[in-house]
Amino acid sequence: MEMNINQIDTTTYQQIKAAITSKDSVVGIDAVHTHILIINKLMQIEEQLQKMQQQLNALPK
Repeated sequence: MEMNINQIDTTTYQQIKAAITSKDSVVGIDAVHTHILIINKLMQIEEQLQKMQQQLNALPK
């Protein structure tokens, strides 16, 4: 599945940008904070997938 960055609405884009921007960083973002956000989201996705798998496993075969 390909993600198209242009599908993000402007408000969400600006919120994400504000959350990861760092004036103290040479590259303009706080890498640690950015990675924490990404890892947290991945953990949420993993939890959702596990719940879905449990629901699928509970279905009659």
